[in-house]
Amino acid sequence: MSTLFGQWGVFFRGFLEQPRMVGSIIPSSRFVIDKMLDRVKWNECRVFVEYGPGVGTFCGPVLDRLRRDGRLIVIDTNPLYVDYLNRHIADPRFTAVLGSAADVERIVAAHGEQHADYVLSGLPFSTLPDGVGPAIAAATHRVLRPGGAFLVYQFAAKARDFMAEHFAHIEQGFEALNIPPCRLFWGWKDEAA
Repeated sequence: MSTLFGQWGVFFRGFLEQPRMVGSIIPSSRFVIDKMLDRVKWNECRVFVEYGPGVGTFCGPVLDRLRRDGRLIVIDTNPLYVDYLNRHIADPRFTAVLGSAADVERIVAAHGEQHADYVLSGLPFSTLPDGVGPAIAAATHRVLRPGGAFLVYQFAAKARDFMAEHFAHIEQGFEALNIPPCRLFWGWKDEAA
């Protein structure tokens, strides 16, 4: 099926294999992508991390905006997606890692970086196993540089609850032009942190 239907087939197969780890049966719309990435200060972004990239819906738009000396590190627990991305994205700034978002600090350090400037997540926080959501939010806050942000798009507000433990300033948005419509959150790490 994944070969027959290309990117959509791979995405759907990943959903069938790990439905609790994939937020939607359909990749995000361009409206969600543009709105989520619109607040990134690209001239200040050297390390961008994405959790749960799936088949790379955000990867192309991020790489289009990312500086020449930038780096995009994506982390997914599904080897199907990691393999697909490694075979289809040839940009030298791109790295796909099989692993958990809770291990972001170790993964970023293993790739020679001290911190991330921005972290994007579409992980379904409301269906993650107990304790995983809070662990991801805490690790994300630690790995971000002061002034960096955790960008989250969700269909439920559960992620905001986990973010609020660590991010004092959270901006919110909504995108109706997506299936299903989704909530958007930008958690900014305090400059003094």
